[in-house]
Amino acid sequence: MTGSPPRPGTPRHIAVIMDGNGRWAQERGLPRQAGHRQGIGPVRMCIQECARHGVQALTLFAFSSENWRRPETEGASLMGLILDALTMAVGQRSRR
Repeated sequence: MTGSPPRPGTPRHIAVIMDGNGRWAQERGLPRQAGHRQGIGPVRMCIQECARHGVQALTLFAFSSENWRRPETEGASLMGLILDALTMAVGQRSRR
């Protein structure tokens, strides 16, 4: 990651397991895909804050082998979100 130099005590690597977005949506009467879309904002914030604090590496566990057991439409939606987010991030990075 690029950004600020690390502050004292800042970890070099942070890993995040993204879990619970579908349940969050279901609890609110929304489709599970709405929860997955809602999770994009916190991920962006996490990336920005890690860069700001000088974290050298951020690992986001966004899709596990368990996700392949989900309904096909939900799995496809998740993969589409991941690809869209990566495409947007690459585009933003290339504009800098």
